[in-house]
Amino acid sequence: MNLIYFPGIGTVINVLAIILGGIIGLIGGKFFTEKIRKTLQMSCAISVIFIGISGTLSKMFQVEDGILKTDGEILLIISLIFGGLIGEIINIDKKFKNFGEFLKKKSGNNDDKTFVNAFVTASFTVCIGAMAIIGAINDAIFKDVTILIAKSSLDLIIILVMTAGLGKGCIFSCISVGIFQGAITFFAGFIEPLMTEIALKNLSCVGNVLIFCVGINLMFENKICVANLLPAMIISIFWR
Repeated sequence: MNLIYFPGIGTVINVLAIILGGIIGLIGGKFFTEKIRKTLQMSCAISVIFIGISGTLSKMFQVEDGILKTDGEILLIISLIFGGLIGEIINIDKKFKNFGEFLKKKSGNNDDKTFVNAFVTASFTVCIGAMAIIGAINDAIFKDVTILIAKSSLDLIIILVMTAGLGKGCIFSCISVGIFQGAITFFAGFIEPLMTEIALKNLSCVGNVLIFCVGINLMFENKICVANLLPAMIISIFWR
């Protein structure tokens, strides 16, 4: 690719794509009625739910000798239960929302009641998943940004629609992506040996369940503390 390469360029592209998608969505959203915004929110919710379901089932179901078999049920149970327990003890959800409130104040959006919810929802949607982790590792170790460029294209569309439906808080998910993927790129040398084929499969399975939960929150207004389930992804990497 004709890019001036430096470690983290894939994440920079991803951040810029989110900002661009958010700006377009914000401008377009001004012309929408509340009813249209609600429809867009529901459309996002349904899309995210089915992305999560399809991603999870693709890792759990396999055909052997013409027989459909399942795998990963225990992984999900153990990862989500103990991950959720760790998350509740640390109270990641509160810390994430506090960060959203901080951004809301610093960006001069104190009057925007939807800001924190939009920021949190969009952040989870674009950060959770194997593409973010593997893309950032490939960026650092193999100087390959193709995965993150593909992710950037998807994120641009997702944030565009989300911003039109939920508001400007979605644009600030670029900060979450920058911090998350940037940290993975920085520590790629330590993380890469852990990313075996089994670890990636497990990570994708659990990550897609969390994406499904994000969709549920979009549809039914924060029924699940997805942030407190994030440690489940770490547990899944070490599951054998």
